[in-house]
Amino acid sequence: MQQGRQNRPELLSLEQATKRIDDVLSGIRVPDLPYPVGKLDKDAISDWTPLLMSCWTEQRDEPVTHVLRSVSLTWSVRQINAAYVSDRIMDVFLKSSGLHPELARRIARLRFFLAWRMNLEGADVFSDTLLEWLDSLQDLRGWSNSGGRSAKILLDQLDSLTIEVSGCFEHGDKEPVMAFCRQWKEDAEKREQQTGRLRERLLKTEQGAARQRRAEHTARALIGRAMKGRQLPEPVVSFVMNTWFGLLKQIVWEEGLDGENWRHASKLLEWLVWIGDPTLSDRDRNRLYTVGEQIGDRIIDVWNRLNKEPLPEQALAGIQDVMVQRLRGETPELMSALPPPDRFSWDSAWLALEPVPESEYQEMKHTWYVEGEGAKEQRRFFLALLEDTREVLWTNGAGVRLGLQPWTRFKAEFENGHLRRLPPVRPFGEVLAETMTALSSVLHRQMVQRKKAAEDARQRAEKLRHEKEEAEKQRAEERAAKEAAIEKQRQEAEARRQADEEAEAERLRVEKEAAARTLVEGIKLGGWIVVENSESPTEPQRLKLAVRINASRKLVFVDRLGLNRREFLEDELIEEVVGGRVRVLGASAEFDDTLSRVVGRIRVGR
Repeated sequence: MQQGRQNRPELLSLEQATKRIDDVLSGIRVPDLPYPVGKLDKDAISDWTPLLMSCWTEQRDEPVTHVLRSVSLTWSVRQINAAYVSDRIMDVFLKSSGLHPELARRIARLRFFLAWRMNLEGADVFSDTLLEWLDSLQDLRGWSNSGGRSAKILLDQLDSLTIEVSGCFEHGDKEPVMAFCRQWKEDAEKREQQTGRLRERLLKTEQGAARQRRAEHTARALIGRAMKGRQLPEPVVSFVMNTWFGLLKQIVWEEGLDGENWRHASKLLEWLVWIGDPTLSDRDRNRLYTVGEQIGDRIIDVWNRLNKEPLPEQALAGIQDVMVQRLRGETPELMSALPPPDRFSWDSAWLALEPVPESEYQEMKHTWYVEGEGAKEQRRFFLALLEDTREVLWTNGAGVRLGLQPWTRFKAEFENGHLRRLPPVRPFGEVLAETMTALSSVLHRQMVQRKKAAEDARQRAEKLRHEKEEAEKQRAEERAAKEAAIEKQRQEAEARRQADEEAEAERLRVEKEAAARTLVEGIKLGGWIVVENSESPTEPQRLKLAVRINASRKLVFVDRLGLNRREFLEDELIEEVVGGRVRVLGASAEFDDTLSRVVGRIRVGR
């Protein structure tokens, strides 16, 4: 719990909060909201003004985001976030404003107007005029939907707000609402002054009435306690009810219960009852004489101390007649001392009424209280505690008297939860600051997550690139190794082929040399050969064997005239024959056949 409070972001000021609105509108992403895929062209974004105007005109209570999800249109990111922010602000306002639910619900419908304007102008929608008006709504915390005149006046004002906002939607301008806010502020100041005057006059009036009630009820309580169950002569009852009752009220009004006059007046009331009731006074005749001698003077003395006008003589005439009858031992005609309860009610608790300590009610007065739940709740203002009667004076938001409630009953209802203290009203600016603080924190976390996601994506892409490069490198190496193996196999095959060809060529050369050797060795003296002429390739030179020298293996050839002489070593002549530069005539056909057979075998071998 403590860790959660430590991690809670520090509350932004109202100025800081409004500066964050544009960032939140463009950057935040809320799950399950219909954000567009990719960046939209301006022409692709749907116009939501008619839709929001319709919701406002119908005074719908549903969130703006719910309205956007309910239609198949394309909304921009800014529109969706403007709807979400306005919903979030007004939802918090509904729960924590402290206003009557009916009033808070009607104000919260401004979510459609705020979403519309936030999309157009961002933080500028929360101008000083609008914020001052929304903050001033805390003065209406005592409003109740009682159906009275003051309640209807406020509802009529909100009806006019409906018209002004509709005009803003129609003309695309917020000035009608700003004018409404300024006029509201002027009217609120007048109402506040009027309410203050009404409460001041009401308090003075109720304090005077409470003093009168205390005097009335205290005097009744004293008389009721003294005469309860007694049968008294009619003159005594008449004097007490018509003369002494008023004197007792006057004493309580002017002096309270702590003075000498109250003590003497109470004692004289007891004497009157004692004298008039034979069941009391017949037991002590001596005291009856003493009291009878003094009571008239005592009554006049107390009367004169409180009144400038003397007590009328006829007021005591009946008392004196009763005294004479009692002193003679006669019993006058008796009657019930107290009228029926429906004509004379009394409560002895007024005689022991103790003042409420100021410390006990000081924090409870000048506070709003609520009774009931939801739309049926009623709010009342604890204006003052009337100390003379220990009664709570309740008023409404307009300073009009709602009634009185005994202090003991107030405490009982407060303690059992039937009557609740209204929590402090949260100004709209505080709600806005708290909401934007929370959303800014969410935006910051999302940006960190996006940055981390981008970095992770970059790292994954880099890793994939490296893996791809490694795979490509490995494939290239494998391909190169495969090509090298193929090339090696090719080279080995080529080498084998060349070796085979060389071996075959060598074999053929050997065969050709053998064949050529056979031809050369078979040349007889006089045998002819044809030698290519390097100077004239088209005219080969024909020579015949003139001499064969076996010792040196040399052959000497001459031309037809025996002039040109060419000498060949046997091996040299064989090489020339194999090379085709020398042909042995007469055996050349056989040699050509031999060569053809050799070449044919080479082709078949390939």
